[in-house]
Amino acid sequence: MEQKELFELPELDRRKTKEAVEEALNKYRMYKYLAFEEREVSTTSSLKEIVVKTSGTSDQTANAAIYNADAKAYQKRYCDRIEKAVRRLPQMEQFLIEKRYMDREADYMTDLKMYTTVFQPPIGHKFYYKLQWKAFYKLALALDLNVTKN
Repeated sequence: MEQKELFELPELDRRKTKEAVEEALNKYRMYKYLAFEEREVSTTSSLKEIVVKTSGTSDQTANAAIYNADAKAYQKRYCDRIEKAVRRLPQMEQFLIEKRYMDREADYMTDLKMYTTVFQPPIGHKFYYKLQWKAFYKLALALDLNVTKN
């Protein structure tokens, strides 16, 4: 086996990879900026027959507390992982991803607005899309979201 083969980068399906990375960044924004709704327990008992489990907890309060702690921790780890991957990008790619996909107002940001007003000085659309694809490619590999061509 040649050493060259070890370092070949995969050829990715652009459309599917872009969709996967955008979905991950949308999930990031939801976890980062939307309030986490904690589960609450009801204080009244139900009239249904209670089935006791043989394993795990049957305590409603404990189940809610475990869920609340685990879900918050998962969301924090997810956001930290995305932020770490974005921080590793080159400066212009990092700027593009943060402003277009990670800011609180990213839902209202368009590609046209990005390359004509946000980038100073403005950049051309061809350069913008090339830069965007480079960032998506690197993020897809870093986050294991890459979809290779068949």
